[in-house]
Order: sequence, then C-alpha cells, then structure tokens
Amino acid sequence: MNKTLDVICLGRASVDLYGQQIGDRLQDIASFAKSLGGSSCNIAFGAARLGLKASMLTRVGDEQFGQFIREELARAGCDTSHVVTDPERLTALAILSIKTKQQFPLLFYRADCADMAIDVSDFDEAYIASSKALLITGTHFSTAHVDNVARQAISYARSNQTKVILDIDYRPVLWGLARPGEGDNRFVGNDNVTAHLQSIVPLCDLIVGTEEEVHIAGGSTDTIDCLKTLRQLTDAVIVLKRGAQGCSIFDGQIPDSLDDAFFVQGVQVEVLNVLGAGDAFLAGFLRGWLRNESYESCCAYANACGALVVSRHGCAPAVPTPEELDYYLAQQHNISRPDLDPQLNYLHRVTTRHPASWPELCILAFDHRKQFIDMAEAAGASLSRLPKLKQLILAAYQQEVAEQQLPVQAGVLIDDTFGQDALNDVTGTGWWIGRPVEVPASRPLELEGGRSIGSRLVSWPRAHVVKCLIFMHPQDEAALWQQQCRQLDELYRACCVSGHELLLEVIPPAGSACSDSTVAEAMLLIYQQGIKPDWWKLPPQSPAGWQLVSKLIAKEAPHCRGVILLGLDAPASELMQAFRNSAAFPICRGFAIGRTIFAKASQDWLAGKLDDAGLQQQIRQNYRALTQAWLARKGGASND
Repeated sequence: MNKTLDVICLGRASVDLYGQQIGDRLQDIASFAKSLGGSSCNIAFGAARLGLKASMLTRVGDEQFGQFIREELARAGCDTSHVVTDPERLTALAILSIKTKQQFPLLFYRADCADMAIDVSDFDEAYIASSKALLITGTHFSTAHVDNVARQAISYARSNQTKVILDIDYRPVLWGLARPGEGDNRFVGNDNVTAHLQSIVPLCDLIVGTEEEVHIAGGSTDTIDCLKTLRQLTDAVIVLKRGAQGCSIFDGQIPDSLDDAFFVQGVQVEVLNVLGAGDAFLAGFLRGWLRNESYESCCAYANACGALVVSRHGCAPAVPTPEELDYYLAQQHNISRPDLDPQLNYLHRVTTRHPASWPELCILAFDHRKQFIDMAEAAGASLSRLPKLKQLILAAYQQEVAEQQLPVQAGVLIDDTFGQDALNDVTGTGWWIGRPVEVPASRPLELEGGRSIGSRLVSWPRAHVVKCLIFMHPQDEAALWQQQCRQLDELYRACCVSGHELLLEVIPPAGSACSDSTVAEAMLLIYQQGIKPDWWKLPPQSPAGWQLVSKLIAKEAPHCRGVILLGLDAPASELMQAFRNSAAFPICRGFAIGRTIFAKASQDWLAGKLDDAGLQQQIRQNYRALTQAWLARKGGASND
C-alpha cells in the first residue's frame, strides 16, 4: 500500500512551563521556560526531528499556545494537517520544576482541555491508512469520549495494514487516581485501569512501557508475570524501558527472567531530569523500527536519545537531530556528561536552529548609534528625534519590500538605544533581525550594559541575532587580543545559554596594513578560542580573500550560516564591485549595508531639508539600487 507517512501520533498536545531554577520547590520557582509538551506531541516532534515522516493528530486551543504547538511541530518537519483548532477549549498546560534527579513536581492543567475533545470527525480512514503506523498514548483511553475516538482510529488502522503502537504512558492523576498536586506520581494500582488497558493490547502490534507501566497493564507488581499476562492477550512486540539499564524486547515467548530477554545496555550519563526521556526513547526506537532496522539499532537509537534528554533541560527541545545522534553514538562511551561536551552542544545548537536555512539576505543596517548622534549634533537637531527617524527608515524599507517582492530575504540591523520602537514593530514578522551589543567604536571591545551580557539577553526575543563588532587585526598585541578574546568568549557562552544566534563583525582598525589574508587570519584566531559564530559580517574581500574565508569556514565550522557583506559607507560603485567579487563564493549570503542607503537622506531630514516622504523615497531608491546590483552580480563575477 502507498504509505506516505511513517507514523501518526494521536494524543496529548500541551505546552510545558519548566522551572528554570534547578533544585527549588515548584512554589518557589521564579521563572519558567516554555516548550512544546505532551507525550504524543513530544514523540511526533522527536520522530520528525530524527527524520521520520511524522504527523500529529490532536486538538489545540484557538489561542497563542495552540499556534505555538502547531508552529513548533511544523518547524521540526512534522505534518500538522490534523492538528485541529478547538474554538471552545484551551490548550493544555504542564507546569513543573526539577527538585532532584528523580523528583519533578508536576501540575497538569487539563480540565476540559482541547486535546481531550478530539473527535472522530477530525480524521478519516484515508488519513490513517496513509501511515505505516498509528501511535496512541495511554491518556487517550482514559475517558469514554477519547477511548471511542482512539478505538475508531485503531479500527481504521487494522483495516489498512497500519501498525498500531501503544505507549502505555501511565499517569495516575490523568485517570483520576491521584490528587492534582501529584502529577509526578507514576504508579497507583487500579483493577479498572488494568482491565481497560487489557482490552486494548490485543489490538496492538507494538507496546512500549516502563516496568511500572507494564505493572498497571499486567495487573501485578511482578514484571515477568505481567509480561506473561500480556503475551496471553497479544502477539505484539513488547519493549520494556529500564531506565539507565537500557531496554529489553519481547517478540515471542516470555522468559522466566528479564536477564534471558533480548537486552541492549543503556548509556550511563549524569542525570538532570528524567521527564521526557521516555518520549525521546520511543522516537529513537521508531527511527529504526519503522525502517525495518535490527533490534540492536532500534535500541541503540532509543537508549541514546533517552540519555541525551535526561542530561538536558526540557523534553522536546532536548531531542537530538540525526547528525547529533550519530556523533553521540560514535562517542557515547567517552562522554559521561553530554551537557558539558562542547562538540555535542555545538551540534545540538546549530542543527536545531530555525529556520534551518535562510535565502539570500539583503539587510538594511541602521543599528548605528554614534553616527546618528554625530548627524543630529551637526544638524543642531535634538537626539529625541532619532527614534522617529529610525521608525521612518523602517517604514520606508517595509513598504519597499512589500511592493517590490524581491526574491531575497528582508532583514534589519537595529539598535535598542534609538531603535527600540522600530525593533518592536518588526519583531515577529519573520524577517532576519540583528541587534548590536558592543559599545560603539570600543577597542578593546566593551559590551553595552557591562560584563553581565547574559542577564541582558534574557529580555531579548529569541529571534533577534546578537551582533557584535570587533576591531581587530591578526598582528594585534597579545595583551590587547587577550582582553578582546575574553569579552568574545563571554558573549559566545551567553548566546549558547540563551539560544540566540551570534553574528561577529570583524573590521581591521583604520590605517592598519591589510592583505588578502588579513580577515581570514583574524577569523582563525577567534575559531581557535572555540568561538563559532552563526554569522560573520565582513568587509569586502578580493576573490583571493573570499577563497581563504570559504576554506576556513568549511574546515572550522561547516554549519556556519554564512557571511554578510558590510558597507563601511562606501560609494555604491565600490559596493557593486564588491558584490561581483563575492559572486563565485556561496558562503557570502548577502549584504548588511546602512550609511550608503540612509546617511545623506537622514542628514537632510534632521536639518529640515527633507520631509518624511522625501526621506523615505530616497531610502527606498538607494536600497532598491543596491539590491538590484546584488541580484545582477553574477553577470560580472570576478575570478581573478
């Protein structure tokens, strides 16, 4: 049969609010980090991130959290065509903290939530038939309504050679067997739940659970007895998750001892939090199982995914990508602390970025502060006019982008000194947005707001790229370089923690002797400190210089997003030649130019020689000319 999907996940879709203070009581948590949550949703997300064609079948609320879930799934590559918006109910929430390695106080806000209102009208037989497998988690058998919906989906699956997977996913509180504050309680025995689950297992091809979950399904606290009970009811493959020990698989007769089962040893890591590890485990297992790989491979993927997630903060965001997982599988016995391994963390950072790639960027840079102050003072204008000027510049640019519909990505570099209102206006539009952190013209480098750059980034939208200009030369004195390097290292580490991308702008000091290799040599010094920015912003290079820069990035940081050309207030004719010089080198992704576009018009506006409309007309004309030159650059590429 034509199966266009690997797996459909039916079940919980929620937003997790994770306490950021480790070791604190939930009632004492001061701040929370938001991420996608819900067992089924985590598995769908993880399966998609690992390369499977996954689809999510659920409901979310008609509000911002529902939109967040849909967008996060889509970013991971998960099909959201059957994420239905419920007009009456809210998206579910899970609020939790990490008290110890095994204790995570957890509150489920699921009273009449959207995902429990999923209906048989939300899908049809053709949709279920389009998938190799249908996965349902235990919570979606816990009420009469969702039980009926889940069984209808199973009926469609069994009629169309779609394998049925049960993730037991037992949460006593969600079956009404524990008080609301006991969301972290993993086991309460109950004959009714056992009987209910035992009516489902005969319909399954794969059953996955921890020992406690097998106990509720089997009706006792003896794991082997429970497995034998389940085997009497079903021929399904049973996967037993055994935590740090690893996992066992039962695809035939149940042995008298767990030691006699097929077993793959787990990976020993330092545990931060076990929540979400089971979902990652199952996503990893499905990566192999749905591709008909060996049990050894399935379990290796599963154990590694679980180990990585228990070492990190959060559930879905902690799931590895294929490149990251493959690296870890090759090195896992040498990495006892995945959370501290530089290469593993780098791979996780750069292979989970959104978007995965950007098209060519033609960025308007007006993050200048000193230059705008100088222009205002020269014109005798008040600095209080600068925020309005920056909003006018942005509005002109937005109008030009909307009307011209050029085949490039719009982007801006804007400061928060005079451009905060402009930043707020453009944030959330999907544009590339960069924002400076350096004290203008500082050498050695200083950061605005002092040394605590991490505390400053807390208030920045995650989509804002951190831009830092450093004036440096490869022949700088050692003491100067050490001072600048210390600031760069602090900034890079802060970005790694906050999740912001970093753009480093490297400019040799005015009057310094430069050759084709100067910029590449300066970049190498930065790479040698373990600093790998997501973007570089560089002065125009000769073809020989571009060759050196391209080879360096390919060797040191092949996941680098690319290089953006800066303008340095150069005449348009010089910039056009710079564009042609870069044309043969794909690492150059576009430009971020400012003064060539806005300087003269802004000076005249501040001096009262131009009105708002005249300012904006000139901004648009100058940007259009540069963008057209960028698009035409390959017609005259220089390869000298």
